[in-house]
Amino acid sequence: MNVTRYIPLIAMPALLLVVELASILLASPMIETGTKAFDNPDSFSNLFTFIAALLIFTAFILILIRFKFTKIFSIVILLSIFFSFIYVFNAILATLFPSNNLVFLISILISALGTFILYQYPEWYVINSLGALLSAGIAAIFGSSLSVIPVIVLLVLLAIYDAISVYRTKHMITLAEGVIKEKAPILFIIPKKRDFSYIKEGIGEINEGGERGAYIMGMGDLIMPSILVVSSQVFLGKPGQFMSLPTAGAIIGSLFGMLILLTVVGKGKPQAGLPPLNGCTIAGFLLGLFLSSL
Repeated sequence: MNVTRYIPLIAMPALLLVVELASILLASPMIETGTKAFDNPDSFSNLFTFIAALLIFTAFILILIRFKFTKIFSIVILLSIFFSFIYVFNAILATLFPSNNLVFLISILISALGTFILYQYPEWYVINSLGALLSAGIAAIFGSSLSVIPVIVLLVLLAIYDAISVYRTKHMITLAEGVIKEKAPILFIIPKKRDFSYIKEGIGEINEGGERGAYIMGMGDLIMPSILVVSSQVFLGKPGQFMSLPTAGAIIGSLFGMLILLTVVGKGKPQAGLPPLNGCTIAGFLLGLFLSSL
């Protein structure tokens, strides 16, 4: 019996659960420090801003990949990670040490150290560990900045976009290939064997029928469901309550969506992660919301 084939069935849902729970914990520091993406959480104009920024950034990265501007590509990715880390660490430290005037400076130093480690030693366990923290922080920021209905609309739109970009235009596959080639630390990596090294071996071909050295998943696949998890808790949860029933439903739904995704990923073809993940997260949330009203 090959036990390693079942590792992703445990590791991927476990990573998703860690990110979701951590994002709930990080939501309070984000709110207390005023770290937010949008001023009006109920405004649907926020969705256009979010999607427009996503499309522009994706197009820019694809241009860098297309014309082989590898150094600029790496710099852009690392700067994005660095500034995201600053938001996360500053919120955490400002909550722990509210009267310390050096919090922001310390946040910059820690963020620089984390980014340097990712650049200098992008091994899979380093990427997964720091990536989980980064993903939770980003989900906490957007989840606490958008109320539930706009988030649901956003997740539906992103699921449609993800399906189109993977199955029709296939530009998301091109983006993933560029990320893997440059070993950019914006993927979650689950090895297929114990002695796997992302630095030495990479992933392998990700085109249809290609053999891979590990399973991969974009950070966005874990961030997006977590945004609804945070939003449902922030805007529907009761004071002092760690997890509301709609939030629990969203988490359970997302884990079910992950299992559905893993069954098709096992076929070796690139798959759009957001349709099953977002769809099941929304379904779980709605079920939890219904049960909470009984």
